[in-house]
Amino acid sequence: MFTIGKLASLTDVSNDTLRYYEHEGLIEPAGKSLAGYRLYDDQSARRIRFIKHAQQCGFTLAQIRELVLLRSRDAACCGDVRKRAIEKKLQIESKIKAMKAMSRALDQLIAECANETNPVKDCTIIAALERANITLLVQ
Repeated sequence: MFTIGKLASLTDVSNDTLRYYEHEGLIEPAGKSLAGYRLYDDQSARRIRFIKHAQQCGFTLAQIRELVLLRSRDAACCGDVRKRAIEKKLQIESKIKAMKAMSRALDQLIAECANETNPVKDCTIIAALERANITLLVQ
């Protein structure tokens, strides 16, 4: 059994993060010490590692909660988890596409800024951003 401090150290997360996970129902103490301290077991450490790995794959805490709930349902199957992983991958690919478009737009603005010594009032990047803002307001 581990105190919250020991569990934090074992899983490389802060005590506050563990308290938050507990508040969100992602982990729960296995018991309490005689002094009233919450105690956690190996299952809690495995759950924290699961949460961290899922976060590295892009899952939000709400989505991780769904995965945890699926794991406890008898009627759930691997296909249910696979579906969520596919949805997450599509979301990530969509974000990547949007970020690449932003990068191309910035490349264009940077390329149009030929004279770095111009005063800011004559900056082509600022002017382009202001024009885009006016265009949005007119639409």
